[in-house]
Amino acid sequence: MARAPHPPADGFDPAFVADVLDDALGHRGPGHGVRVYAIAGLQGSGKSTLAAQLAALARARGLRCASLSIDDFYLGRGQRRRLARRVHPLLATRGPPGTHDVALACDTLDALCAGRSARLPRFDKLADTRLPPSCWRDSGRVDLVLFEGWLLKTPPQDATALAAPINALERDEDADGRWRRWCNRALADAYPPLWSRLDRLLFLQPPGFEVVPQWRWQQECRLQASRPHHRGMTRPQLERFVQFYERVSRQALRTLPGLAERTVPLDARRRPLPA
Repeated sequence: MARAPHPPADGFDPAFVADVLDDALGHRGPGHGVRVYAIAGLQGSGKSTLAAQLAALARARGLRCASLSIDDFYLGRGQRRRLARRVHPLLATRGPPGTHDVALACDTLDALCAGRSARLPRFDKLADTRLPPSCWRDSGRVDLVLFEGWLLKTPPQDATALAAPINALERDEDADGRWRRWCNRALADAYPPLWSRLDRLLFLQPPGFEVVPQWRWQQECRLQASRPHHRGMTRPQLERFVQFYERVSRQALRTLPGLAERTVPLDARRRPLPA
């Protein structure tokens, strides 16, 4: 009897990781230049775990690999506060479209794909701000770039779909829809240049959005356990936090299976299901 894949807390099954790396390396295009292999999935789906396993396996095969997350390109706390004052208070919270430094992400990927070394930004989620550039690691020249993120290549919604709130956060704190319209415009206007730099997309597809709060809470508990002297989110705070992501997450669930080059359905324990 075949051994079941491990859930992301322990890592994905090695055979699955090897298959995904073969997929990444098998689509590097003419000349076998540096390519960007993207991994999309909702919060807590195991994107970072899979990217780390892929990077380790790539290095074991003698490849130079850079691993990045769209989370590393969040605007810092001060930048988001200024955005909140200028546009809408909800933009003080990281995550939704419009709270990333898309230009920095594009510049970083361009340098790596051109065969140059690049400084790799890092975001400290417990401190809720980007680390200073002096703490960024130098990539050196690489053969493969892994880029993971929860909203990669998700298209904007039609304007009519924005009218009705979908959760308590939108109903109580964005009653006029100004925040969600602004985020939707950002998704339409700011992100396509970044999406165009992603050569191939793998989508880790959850069984539904209803699993995301529990997955994200498990992720938060592991993060806090690794940094016991830093205060993380409480469960009620996390339940509210997930609502910031719900609208675009549901849009990703609707659209990414038709847009990604490869979709891998997951069960409620985040194990890949048979094709």
